[in-house]
Amino acid sequence: MNRTEIMAKLNEIFCDVFDDEDIVLSDDTTADDIEDWDSLEQINLLVAIEKQFNIKFQLADVADLENVGAMADLVEKLIG
Repeated sequence: MNRTEIMAKLNEIFCDVFDDEDIVLSDDTTADDIEDWDSLEQINLLVAIEKQFNIKFQLADVADLENVGAMADLVEKLIG
């Protein structure tokens, strides 16, 4: 799976978790850009991403994620 496909899947997950079909992610998207993205939704997102990609995040890996681009890079590394 390439990075473009990963971003497309992440966009689907974000739309589902936030129940908002209008979300369009970019590498620079952060929690400040999505109204309901708080610490609880962060957990829901991470769980949904783990299930979708059949991966397991480590706390140290996700603690430093600054934006969706970094998240996509981490997913790509873990499924690699």
